[in-house]
Amino acid sequence: MSVDMNLVKKLREQTGVGILECKKSLTENNNDYEKSVEWLRKKGYEKAKAKSSRVTNQGACGSYIHTNRNIGVLVELGCETDFVARNEDFLALLKDISMQIAAMTPKYISEDKIPQEVIEKEKEIYREQMKDSGKPAQVIEKIIEGKLSKFYSEACLLKQKFFKDDTKTIEDLIAEKIHKLGENITVKRFIRYQVGEEF
Repeated sequence: MSVDMNLVKKLREQTGVGILECKKSLTENNNDYEKSVEWLRKKGYEKAKAKSSRVTNQGACGSYIHTNRNIGVLVELGCETDFVARNEDFLALLKDISMQIAAMTPKYISEDKIPQEVIEKEKEIYREQMKDSGKPAQVIEKIIEGKLSKFYSEACLLKQKFFKDDTKTIEDLIAEKIHKLGENITVKRFIRYQVGEEF
């Protein structure tokens, strides 16, 4: 089967993955563009997982000030080498993450950074909401799990939908860059300031 080179070009532009990988994904998926994107994402996740234990003691700090000057963000993004820290793709990712934080107001980087008492408080609120529902306890627990997942998708940066493309999360976006740049990348910390808000 011959590979459609227009699709290769489009796939490369969207995912940032190399031409050979794009060709391979289209060959594997009979030139089905959507399946090829999904296939590359899965491969990206596999590579990202393999690299996730590697130390990220290099990186860069980025900032974003919204046009109305009412919102400001500082972010530290980690990688493995200073070579990648100066790479345009890495710096573009840093900018996108800064803008994401300004736009979507995450409170935490990921689920494991949420204090246990915050999670317990959320569960308590959901249980209170469900107490007169008449539903069995196991059904209520399932509903609480679903509500917690929604809470994570709003409160955790990595679980949020990317504001420029809601077909992927920030976690997906980072996995794509790990796949492309060949190094582990982690959000180390961030802070978001908004005029009139107290800490």
